[in-house]
Amino acid sequence: MELAQIRLLVTDFAACYRFYAEVLGLKPQSGATEGPYEKFSPHAGSAGIALQDRAMMAELLDELGGTATGHRSLVVLRVDDLDAYCEQITSRGATLLHGPAPMTDRMRVAHLKDPEGNLVELQEWLLLRG
Repeated sequence: MELAQIRLLVTDFAACYRFYAEVLGLKPQSGATEGPYEKFSPHAGSAGIALQDRAMMAELLDELGGTATGHRSLVVLRVDDLDAYCEQITSRGATLLHGPAPMTDRMRVAHLKDPEGNLVELQEWLLLRG
């Protein structure tokens, strides 16, 4: 078994597409800016994040509501230089909720939300101090 992707169910597909592609700088697979589906990948690595139109999935399963309530996901992205990346994304419109700040002695983090309110955690892994 292997993890294919994490998929977020969204109501404003275009806004979320712009956030993950233009603000966070992830690479879209097909360029489907209006949906109903798109997969994004970091420039390096195999795991991906996908967006799925919430209404399409609700119709398929007949059990999901039109809007999410509460935090139902946390997208975690690892970056090499947290301060520099946070400067880049805030210049492209991101608003940080927290950080950059230490989370443990091995990791620094920053948090923000995408246009649907999904939490995004940015991590910088620190070298062990000897």
